[in-house]
Amino acid sequence: MIGTDRLAPVLARARAGLMLALQAGLAAGLAWWVAHDLIGRPMPFFAPIAAVITLGSSVGQRLRRTSELVIGVAAGIGLGDGIILLIGAGPMQIGLIVLLAVLLATAVGGGAALIVQSASSAVLVATLTSTTGQPWTRFFDALVGGGIALVVMTVLLPLNPLNVVRRAADPALRAFAGGLHDAADGLAAADSAVLQGVLDRLRAAEASFAAFGTAIEAARENVAFAPARWRARGALAQYVEGAPQITYSLRNVRVLLRRALIALQDDEPVPELLPESIRHLGDAVELLRHEWDRGVEPVAARERALRAATEAGRANHQGVGYSGGVMVAQTRTAVGDLLRATGVEHSEATRQVRAAIRHGRAG
Repeated sequence: MIGTDRLAPVLARARAGLMLALQAGLAAGLAWWVAHDLIGRPMPFFAPIAAVITLGSSVGQRLRRTSELVIGVAAGIGLGDGIILLIGAGPMQIGLIVLLAVLLATAVGGGAALIVQSASSAVLVATLTSTTGQPWTRFFDALVGGGIALVVMTVLLPLNPLNVVRRAADPALRAFAGGLHDAADGLAAADSAVLQGVLDRLRAAEASFAAFGTAIEAARENVAFAPARWRARGALAQYVEGAPQITYSLRNVRVLLRRALIALQDDEPVPELLPESIRHLGDAVELLRHEWDRGVEPVAARERALRAATEAGRANHQGVGYSGGVMVAQTRTAVGDLLRATGVEHSEATRQVRAAIRHGRAG
């Protein structure tokens, strides 16, 4: 028996993939029906294949991926038919077809979708089809499949863009907030190993932030082309406008942590308020995650971010070394980025951070 703790994540992943599965199933069936029953193609197997590959391509670039798909199918079919017509079929011919298809797709600057589809289409032509038919008919099948996939994902069963973005934002923001909290503990304990571990984790978190950015592009594309999702434009704006600023904040925090490591190595004095400032910064990211998820104004995140700036100003007033001063400056910059992520305009964010730092120094 599978325990509940093991079954829960399986069910969560299944729910997350349910809409894509429904899209792919509907698109494959419709592609075959249109190509076979409406148009009259006898064996249009490229139509459902193209539909499924289009829907399974990376989110955020489906229109470009569809173009690459059609180009890849055409290149693979052309090479496959041409080589088989000249030198026949066999294992050596299949290897040569794939080699040339990949070289051609790479030479024209194609991405992974074009390269893989060009090679796989050539293999299908070489192994499953005869040379008696016209190559353009198989290209036409792929065009039908890609077109049906676009109709399904933009009109019939469009993904909920907010769900896509929230699922991508959650691990990125969790990693950021958790890293800041652990870094605060490591700095308070003067533990360089903990700080180095956090720094490594935040470097690895760049992949989650890249996925977050890709999801943003997918959602914007979905909202633009799917009338059923136009109502999500307003709620999506927080993520769209805030995602770049969160990424800037992450990078500034990484600079802060590298300087924290140097401060420990040089035995610089580290006031207790410096780790507290970093902890408040982590709280601000965590609050922002919750407020974005609820679709509310991120007031609590702004307040906690400014508190981080105030504590950094107090630490600076107590006395810090060179590296500590850099840490205060990076905290200030990271707080400014977070404020902008919450929707505060650049000049106003700068003014609020300066006021918070001055308040800390005065205290």
